[in-house]
Amino acid sequence: MPFFRLALTLGLLSTVGPFAIDMYLPALPRIEAALDASVAEVQMTLTVYFAVFGISQLFWGPLSDRYGRKGPIFVGLGIFALASVACAMAPTIGWLLVFRGLQGIGAAVVMVTPRAIIRDLYTGPQATRLMALVMLVISVSPMLAPLAGSGLMVLGDWRLMFWALAVATVLSILLTGFALPETLPPERRVPIRIRTLISGARILMTDSTFMGLTMVGAFGFSSFFVFLASASFVYTGQFGLSPTQFSLAFAINAIGFFGMSQIAGPVTERFGLLPVIRVAVLGFAAFNLTLLAIVVSGGGTLPVIVGMLFLGNACLGLVIPTTMVAALDPHGQMAGLASSLGGTLQMVTGGLIVTLAGPFFDGTALPMVAAIAVCSVLALTLVVTILPRIARAAV
Repeated sequence: MPFFRLALTLGLLSTVGPFAIDMYLPALPRIEAALDASVAEVQMTLTVYFAVFGISQLFWGPLSDRYGRKGPIFVGLGIFALASVACAMAPTIGWLLVFRGLQGIGAAVVMVTPRAIIRDLYTGPQATRLMALVMLVISVSPMLAPLAGSGLMVLGDWRLMFWALAVATVLSILLTGFALPETLPPERRVPIRIRTLISGARILMTDSTFMGLTMVGAFGFSSFFVFLASASFVYTGQFGLSPTQFSLAFAINAIGFFGMSQIAGPVTERFGLLPVIRVAVLGFAAFNLTLLAIVVSGGGTLPVIVGMLFLGNACLGLVIPTTMVAALDPHGQMAGLASSLGGTLQMVTGGLIVTLAGPFFDGTALPMVAAIAVCSVLALTLVVTILPRIARAAV
């Protein structure tokens, strides 16, 4: 299958999960009012999705190693489509939380399998290049999904967004059937054995390279999750933006992330994975700590916050694809399990940090910016600790 066609197909499939987050972000304040819920309860619809999305990857990875990549995609997308219909009909915030969890189960399959497909076909800089191209396609989500959500809110209420997700998922199922090749032939498939899974998980979790790089990415993802959970309330509450204006501000922040992800492949080919990770995480921490200092000093205007988050997320755009590839590279024989375990750790970490930051949220930018800065410091601490050891082991 041609390189760019594969990237487009995997990218379109991978947008299912992000669209389930990004499209309804402008509607969070309206969901709060419509379901008579608190801000914390509405934010929990994101946290539950993240947590279940992360944990479910543990199951989809081994299933894809056993049955191939396409079969699990069909099943997962089917679950996601049905859960989207249920979300559209949810009568209370409690039921919405349940159905968001079911969405997370289904969406997890298109987080695990594209990464495993990439590892089936490529390693090193080529894998980074393909991962970056996939992320370029995914970039339509944070740029267009909130705008699409705002448009749907003009036509109807927030429930219309979930009906739209159900329709889009059916189209994704058709895309899988007609455009995606099977990249794991029967002779390379691994039977599901609990003892083997436990043994594989033990190997991965005791591998300091895998765990260290995975957690660097996890803290990077966590900073973005904090932004997702808080930005609509901060931008519309503190700064008075309309849903459409919020969508545009959100898109600016996302452009930095996905724009820089596109140079990850060429940059790593020239400088190597580890040096790129080191510099990108340093920039990620520097910009976010600077933003925190500005907000604490009282200079946190909307243009400053949007601009500094743009720069921080641009660095993050280099961190995520490079840490994913560097963590998976040594584990091609268990790519599905490694991908699912890595994704689980990243998503659960993100959900946990959003939950821990929740009680401090007061509708202003400071708690959001502070939590993002903490994530960047944790990522930098890991990089300073583990990268020298990984570099010495590679010599």
